[in-house]
Amino acid sequence: MTANFRKVFTRTVLAAAVITSSAMLAGCGSSSAEEIPPAAVVPTTAVLVHGAWADGSSWAKITPLLQARGLKVVSVQLQRASLGEDAAIVRRAIEAQAGQVVLVGHSYGGAVITEAGTSAKVANLVYVDAFAPGDNESINDLVSPYPTGAWQAGLSPDTAGYLSLNSDAYLKYFAADLPTAEATVMQTYQGPIFNHVLADKVTNAAWKTKPSFFVIGTNDQIIPPEFQQGEAARIKAKVTTVAGGSHVTLVSHPSEVANVILTAAASVNGI
Repeated sequence: MTANFRKVFTRTVLAAAVITSSAMLAGCGSSSAEEIPPAAVVPTTAVLVHGAWADGSSWAKITPLLQARGLKVVSVQLQRASLGEDAAIVRRAIEAQAGQVVLVGHSYGGAVITEAGTSAKVANLVYVDAFAPGDNESINDLVSPYPTGAWQAGLSPDTAGYLSLNSDAYLKYFAADLPTAEATVMQTYQGPIFNHVLADKVTNAAWKTKPSFFVIGTNDQIIPPEFQQGEAARIKAKVTTVAGGSHVTLVSHPSEVANVILTAAASVNGI
């Protein structure tokens, strides 16, 4: 290789290196400028639906935990005269919200959100110690193959056909992991449910098209945990178990339940 050739070769290599380096730097700048920004947070409301033998105040410990993380919270008050009427109450609450909704139901409230949750505003569903019937199924249909629960001996009908739980059953089975004083107060403002509501059938189950989450207390004596696990598997829900939790984990373990609701909201960019 001659000296002149080496000089030309060297100049060529250096020039190529400079061009390549410049192109890489320019490419980096272009790539950085075209990065997709994080998606905007979507305004989100948690619509909370209580069950039988409770009312909207059963969410009182969870509500401030959700609000502290930026969620708007609405707790409905059900009539418990029919599944259709209760679903209509929840639909009105859903449609009143400006953004998307995480729809949460406890116990009988699970059947209500299943019926009411088909709105386009509903991003996902959260079941808490709950029933999740399918199309043309009632709560009675779900439980009829199984032995009667011991707690049902504590049901007291009034002259209009509404069912309440007596104090002994409420403390022993419904709110078994609450301090006696707290459970006793909660029992005094329980909301009775019309007997025929348990036979009302879901028409179009929302969980068929909405992602679902399920919270299960491992010591639930109203809806057996194994039964709830089967429900959760059928609807392909993400399950969170609460060790030792009774039928009212929303009261006895508010942080655990709130975290599932927050996770549901975050999954749709709601926080």
